[in-house]
Amino acid sequence: MQHLATGRRKTATTRVSLRPGKGQITVNHRPFENYFVNESARAYVRQPLLAAEMADRFDVVILAQGGGVSGQAGAARLGIARALIEFNSELRGKLKGLGLLTRDARAHERKKYGQKGARKRFQFSKR
Repeated sequence: MQHLATGRRKTATTRVSLRPGKGQITVNHRPFENYFVNESARAYVRQPLLAAEMADRFDVVILAQGGGVSGQAGAARLGIARALIEFNSELRGKLKGLGLLTRDARAHERKKYGQKGARKRFQFSKR
């Protein structure tokens, strides 16, 4: 029995599949450690599994598209949390309390015309 969920962060999207297993995580058909080389990104992705105390009960298959490393890690984290709730809805309160079910709405702000960037203005000369 597998549990499917989707996670998004910035421009990254992940499809997460939880299957009963020994705790192996694969991302885009590659071992977890080879895909997320950064230890902090790996810890971020594992957070929902550790909070639910189910790190060794499921094999996690993640298919990630778009974005960069941190965006994909955030999307995977949300996807895993949602899949855990699909498995056991009683985990919802615990995961929500830790902020693991909140979609991070922060995204890149567009550059505006008449300005150097999204917020930065061109240099002002008084005289």
